[in-house]
Amino acid sequence: MSTENKNGLGALLTPEESVLVLIDHQPFQFANLNSHEPTMIVNNVVGLAKAAKVFDVPTILTTVLEERGGLLIQGLQDVFPEQKPINRTFINTWQDERVVDAVKATGRKKLIIAGLWTEMCVAMPAIQAAGEGFEVFAVTDASGGVSKEAHDMAVRRMVQAGVVPITWMVALGEWQRDWAREKTVPGAAEVQAQHGGASGVAFAWETQLLATPTGNEA
Repeated sequence: MSTENKNGLGALLTPEESVLVLIDHQPFQFANLNSHEPTMIVNNVVGLAKAAKVFDVPTILTTVLEERGGLLIQGLQDVFPEQKPINRTFINTWQDERVVDAVKATGRKKLIIAGLWTEMCVAMPAIQAAGEGFEVFAVTDASGGVSKEAHDMAVRRMVQAGVVPITWMVALGEWQRDWAREKTVPGAAEVQAQHGGASGVAFAWETQLLATPTGNEA
């Protein structure tokens, strides 16, 4: 079970240890998403995907029965235009050997999952992977369920199994960790500006102020 690093510095995410799996952000699932406002989930999962790309975190895209449920939402596919999502029949992603093999091929043990719906397509693989020795993190605001109760009960169930609930900007912050890591600052700032809500607005304002003449220039 995923119980080893529950506190201390080792409990936090690093880009070098992380692998991200994004599950079933498709039209059919969005049609019955009622735990969150759908556009918020779109914003958050695209922001999470972009953050993963900034920090070179391997990201695996997967869909279920896309010929019926629809293709991956375009905003997410656009982040990884070269990647064809793994299209499954299993509801539980972790029972599809192609996905598991792709995760294991990275050699990383901090498994970050987001998907639709939380109560099935996130909870099932998260609980199973936690039982197989992965440190599993569920991104709750890039996931959603058919009701608030379904989402909340799924998060509770995952926590009981040793899964750590986080939000997408927490992942970005832990990957960045130190603003002296200058290589990723521009990319992280751009993701935050595009998807960080009021934080993005504040950042744009700060940038404007820094570029605005004061009238006291010599």
